[in-house]
Amino acid sequence: MIRRIAHSTSFPLYILMFNLFIALLGQGMVIPILPDYLKQFDAAGTAAGYLVAAFGMAQFLFSPIGGQLSDRLGRKKLIMAGLFLTVLADLLFAVSHSLLLLYGARFIGGMGLGLMVPANMAYVADITTRETRAKGMGYLSAAMNLGMVLGPGIGGFIAELGIRVPYFFASGLGLIATLLTFFLPETVTGELRQTAPKQAERESIWKQVKSSFRLPYFRYLLLILVMTFGLMNYETVYALFVEKKYGFHARDISMIITVGAVIGTIVQVWLLDRFIKWLGEIKLVRISLIMAGMALLLMLVKVNFLYLLAMSALFFAFNSFLRPTVSSLIANSAGNRQGYASGLNTTYMSVGSILGPVIAGGLFDKNINFPYGFGAIILLATLFITVNRPKPEKERTVAHE
Repeated sequence: MIRRIAHSTSFPLYILMFNLFIALLGQGMVIPILPDYLKQFDAAGTAAGYLVAAFGMAQFLFSPIGGQLSDRLGRKKLIMAGLFLTVLADLLFAVSHSLLLLYGARFIGGMGLGLMVPANMAYVADITTRETRAKGMGYLSAAMNLGMVLGPGIGGFIAELGIRVPYFFASGLGLIATLLTFFLPETVTGELRQTAPKQAERESIWKQVKSSFRLPYFRYLLLILVMTFGLMNYETVYALFVEKKYGFHARDISMIITVGAVIGTIVQVWLLDRFIKWLGEIKLVRISLIMAGMALLLMLVKVNFLYLLAMSALFFAFNSFLRPTVSSLIANSAGNRQGYASGLNTTYMSVGSILGPVIAGGLFDKNINFPYGFGAIILLATLFITVNRPKPEKERTVAHE
């Protein structure tokens, strides 16, 4: 059975937040120096694309495994294993002298996140109640967002000491996070280890994805895919879009993204719980889909810097409502198979992370407005997923429509 930590959730939650913050900080640190780093291997854009694809594919393949193993072996072991793999990946990237080894390092890094993210999400589901679950998921999302925001700036600063130094630095931070995880109490004990995980273990990854079509929370998994697609669609071409449409430079673009990300963090830490209590989870999802889609459409109208800043902030704010709210809905529907559900959650997130950049890049080459127009259509069309959903008795107290 799952052991809930009713009166001591803060300490484990802080460690989980630190884990994801460090993991995503390490990923963000490599972004600004990757072009210069690849020059050492006589490689450029194509290689960078394959590196992103290798990471995303590994995360896609190992997320279901990480989820089901966390049900069988416990959350703590999977979190530590994932963190260790990210440490190894950063070290390999730092010492690599061949492009093939870089691909291997990125694949290992994707494995690490594929194992640890579902276990982190399942751990939060274990130690929270139905009423506090969305807030806990929001804290995790905020920690991930903050890591991605601070990563590029820290990476660029540390790179002045040497082009490989940020990768060593990231691996050192990951090692600290791994050691801190020793202090986490385990939440999975007893009969859960002998029941649901063994059933999931007989399924291949592809069968798990196929069987997810019949799960009661499948529509929420689709929402995860769509919102991740929308976010990656937004981020992939944002700098190019703003530069071509407005002529803004790196400093202006960085300011807009940073402000938007800070607003997203504020939403997830201080506003999410209040809005869920006020509107209910399903209504908040619907409103967020509409507002995020409208923000993308309004960005197509060229006005000025403040207008673009406002539309970007609007998109970040409502996208920040979406992920933890839908993750909470999935967790509430998963019963004792929290690891399994969290693994599928991360898998669908990975699919969105792969499709978003590929489609956005292709559309941008045809017309700079196409990515955001298409992203808006997808987000608004997804509203049908929230309509006429089945409402089991246990869920009616959660979604106050």
